[in-house]
Amino acid sequence: MIALRCYRMYDIGREIDLARLQHALEGCYSPARTSFLRVRPQSIILEEPPLKIRMNPISVEREGSTYNYSAFVHIYDFGAISLCFAYEDQDAPPAALMDVSDVFPGQSGLNDFFSMYLGLLGEILTPHIQFSPDKDFYEEYNIYVADRIDPRVDPVVLLTGEKGALSPQMREEILKNSLSYMNDDLTVLSWDGALLFSPEYPGDLMELIEFACVQVLELRYYDRELTRQMSRMYDDIEQADLLPRFRRSRQYHSIMAHQMETYAEISEITEKIHNLIKVTEDVYYARVYAAVLNVLRSGQWNQSVARKIEVIQENYSMLSDEVRIQHSNFLEWVIIILIAFELGLGIWQIFR
Repeated sequence: MIALRCYRMYDIGREIDLARLQHALEGCYSPARTSFLRVRPQSIILEEPPLKIRMNPISVEREGSTYNYSAFVHIYDFGAISLCFAYEDQDAPPAALMDVSDVFPGQSGLNDFFSMYLGLLGEILTPHIQFSPDKDFYEEYNIYVADRIDPRVDPVVLLTGEKGALSPQMREEILKNSLSYMNDDLTVLSWDGALLFSPEYPGDLMELIEFACVQVLELRYYDRELTRQMSRMYDDIEQADLLPRFRRSRQYHSIMAHQMETYAEISEITEKIHNLIKVTEDVYYARVYAAVLNVLRSGQWNQSVARKIEVIQENYSMLSDEVRIQHSNFLEWVIIILIAFELGLGIWQIFR
């Protein structure tokens, strides 16, 4: 048996009430919550399991052969979706994975289907939620599966797509992210794909890898959004500095309010992202989950988001100090004017 799952994950803009959406779609699409089947419920905790919708299968003609893919989407409460095309051949030997990877290098041949199904999904969801994905900003990941280890399947060639002889250092770099639970299984992870050898269908493991990819997508998305917000913030401050003093203070207040709104929104979303899943008792799944996050550079994206939030907080503090100083200066001038008025009034009463 061999299988191939091709994922594309998108951010669609807003948080989603999954319970309400599930109720709205029950009549036509039979949505269901994602769950793990082979592990105990307390071993992996999903704070808010994503909603799964099955879509119509597709047939892809490549090199004179027809490949049939099932299709489904996972919808996450923090505003992300994961669209997947899944191919399976129950009778194929493991070595056939090499042929499939040659026919569909990366996600070649599926781009038009991803675009079409993203549009179809918009038609399904738009009556119920805000659906505004950036079609050019996504995370893609491929998972290759075989039911037994086969030396004819080279993980390095399969995952890199490189036919030439790679250096020992490059092979070592890819193969260092290999994990096993039993002697007859193997998981090899790379930055845009994974190879799973498993006698039993590794559905739970694929879901776990997908969740890690979605987390990294959201970190990348909000890192980009924070960069945009910071650029806008600096432009607004520069424009405010050109205004007269009293209008400047009012503009500073507006900038501060927008900064606090951005900080509160992104802090809440990133907290949900980090709490998407907790792997507690299953040591192997915890290792795989941590390894995927590490390979995808989750820590670097997380640090970048945290640093930009810190910069926004620092700018908020500086603007707050500036507003406070301007307010103090204004009060000082008011006091001076009142004192001058009292003196003038006293002198006028003396000499009238």
